[in-house]
Amino acid sequence: MTTTPGGSPADQPAPVEPPAEPAAPAGDPAVAPTPLEAAVAAGYAFEGPALELGGLMADAETLSPVPVRIPLGMLNRHGLVAGATGTGKTKTLQLLAEQLSAAGVPVFAADIKGDLSGLATPGEGGEKVTARAASVGQTWAATGYPVELYALGGEGTGIPLRVTMTAFGPVLLSKVLGLNDTQESSLGLVFHYADKAGLPLLDLADLRAVVSHLTSDEGKPELKALGGLSPATAGVILRELIAFSDQGADAFFGEPEFESADLLQVTPEGRGLISLVELPNLQDRPAIFSTFLMWLLADLFHDLPEVGDIDKPKLVFFFDEAHLLFNDASKAFLDQIAQTVRLIRSKGVGVFFVTQSPTDVPDAVLAQLGSRVQHQLRAHTPNDAKALRATVNTYPGSLYDDLGAVITSLGIGEAVVTVMNERGAPTPVAWTRLRAPESLMGPSDPAAMQATVAASPRHAKYATAVDRESAREKLAARLEEGARKKAEEDAAAERAEEATGTGAGRSTSTGGARKPARKPARDEGGLVHDVVSSGAFKDFVRTAAREIARGMFKTGRR
Repeated sequence: MTTTPGGSPADQPAPVEPPAEPAAPAGDPAVAPTPLEAAVAAGYAFEGPALELGGLMADAETLSPVPVRIPLGMLNRHGLVAGATGTGKTKTLQLLAEQLSAAGVPVFAADIKGDLSGLATPGEGGEKVTARAASVGQTWAATGYPVELYALGGEGTGIPLRVTMTAFGPVLLSKVLGLNDTQESSLGLVFHYADKAGLPLLDLADLRAVVSHLTSDEGKPELKALGGLSPATAGVILRELIAFSDQGADAFFGEPEFESADLLQVTPEGRGLISLVELPNLQDRPAIFSTFLMWLLADLFHDLPEVGDIDKPKLVFFFDEAHLLFNDASKAFLDQIAQTVRLIRSKGVGVFFVTQSPTDVPDAVLAQLGSRVQHQLRAHTPNDAKALRATVNTYPGSLYDDLGAVITSLGIGEAVVTVMNERGAPTPVAWTRLRAPESLMGPSDPAAMQATVAASPRHAKYATAVDRESAREKLAARLEEGARKKAEEDAAAERAEEATGTGAGRSTSTGGARKPARKPARDEGGLVHDVVSSGAFKDFVRTAAREIARGMFKTGRR
């Protein structure tokens, strides 16, 4: 039987002797709490502000009055939302994003299916929503939240998100291209060469131009000077870049480059801005999507100052379809992810990985996740059963007789929850019926979405692509200049041969070649001025600054 909450745990009187008449229904405050209810009530009774997740379930039919919550100040200890397809992960993400925004915390989330755009629109009530809200003590009110819509590479409805090739860096690009360790190292040499040669890598065409140059007759001496880059490996990289371009990746790289600080926006009313990024046809380019999110995290890590422990996060980052990031990743890449997740906490950023199974996330990352919201897992195959056992073993001690059976029997909108309390210790495992989102549980109206995009102040900043001089143009100009000089030298040699044939090219007094006239000496100040104002010197300064900025994942802005 489903019961109705009878108040918060703080309002519960001390246990009393059972009355002579029949026992009151579950949820009646006159009934002594069970050991499970007592443990969960004590474990989730936080002093500071918290996000309300829902109510504790004693079993599949019995809902207790004990609330389950997450302390706001502990969300930068990261978290995991996991569960099989169709079990309610997206609605959980929506529920968390709503409450974070209401608390003044900006949110970034990947909108894989387009459903999260409904956060901008007040929800539609109904009997089911009203009943669910009442069952967990929720006062439901249709509410819309401030939303910013982005689209990766400008595909879809949203402000275009772009990144320069230099800022993206060779490590993340190697993950996208599926390069092995040797090829990844070689790609790093190409980036190094471009930096030293003053060839800005802004888009995919720039990188292709540099690799093509190194494999050409004109660039072979420079390729040889790089040492570790073989012509065969350079050829493999070039072929992968061409295939990458054929997938439409050109729209993703370029300028104006997105500034991750734009995610940290709060409205004048004090609500956190929810930034949603869409990538249509994710199945065609999953690696682009996941590595772009990782670049955003690395960029935030570089740009944000250290803040230590704060009352609430500066940003909470939801990493949907997280398994795409970890699939076929090298050990070095996984190490960098683990390091980023571990260190970005001190910058005030919380990261939630959203995926189907906890085993999708490497142990080094999973060990750093303080909050766990586990929806139903299915155990239809031996591998599923193994994954279920591994999941159960990662939880702290549970008062449920068989936690594995609980996880496989969860209904839609139910989850097994454990979070980090305000002391940093894990809370008791709680079978939870989750609250209902108050915004629209589905896509917003397309016309309203277009209007939201057009009205954003960041639309004017990022909507129009910029194509300034970069490696491709500089290499083309270099080839053109080389061809011009070669033509002039050939013409001069031809004239010299003609002059030598008539004797006009020798001195009548000595019979030898004329000595070139001595160039006037330049004063020292003029020489310094010429050097400082030269393009080569400016490229050197930019390269030095870039080398200093490049850190995590070898990323760096120009």
